[in-house]
Amino acid sequence: MQPVCLTFDNGPEPEATPLVLEVLARRGIQASFFPIGTKLRDPARRALAERALAEGHRIGNHTLHHGTPLGLRPAGEAVAEITGAEALLDGLNAHRLFRPNGGGGRIGPHLLNRAALDHLATEAYSLVLWNAVPRDWDDAEGWPDRALAAVRQAHSPVLMVLHDLLPGAMAHLDRVLGQLAEEGARFTPDFPAACLPLVAGRPAPGYELTKICQEENAT
Repeated sequence: MQPVCLTFDNGPEPEATPLVLEVLARRGIQASFFPIGTKLRDPARRALAERALAEGHRIGNHTLHHGTPLGLRPAGEAVAEITGAEALLDGLNAHRLFRPNGGGGRIGPHLLNRAALDHLATEAYSLVLWNAVPRDWDDAEGWPDRALAAVRQAHSPVLMVLHDLLPGAMAHLDRVLGQLAEEGARFTPDFPAACLPLVAGRPAPGYELTKICQEENAT
């Protein structure tokens, strides 16, 4: 069975993030969290991000508002979504990680525009994408089967996107991780190379960045 890297987007949420952290701690799994920048203005949510970092997880930038994908925005607006979120992260994103929002988990040129990509390169970000999205945010009961199938059928390391948003969905997390562990899955904090188009600002060899970036900035 392929290695599994767990990531959690769109939190922190007081009703869901503590549950996720408790499950990860009990199972000794390190993950990465990509919070929405504006949520960190709330002291309670900021404290949850700080707790995740203190417990050995990585924190990354997932834009300021998580609205329209950056590839569909004007140049300055797209860059502001990155810089605004980074200002609110304020010391949490030591690894300079960035994940664009994909509009339902799709990967394509809607993710970034040229200005955003150039900013990420100049500022030495690593760009973290994904290859498994079981859609826990819109199917709290059905996502476990899709998550299990994605790992069982994988022919390369898995980078799974889950969401620390809904306690009902995350109530199944421990069962899913336990089932995968019983079947021989190894959990790793390391991102698969195939999911990293940029590493510390440098393009991955052989990765065509036009797959994830509009040729021209929106106007």
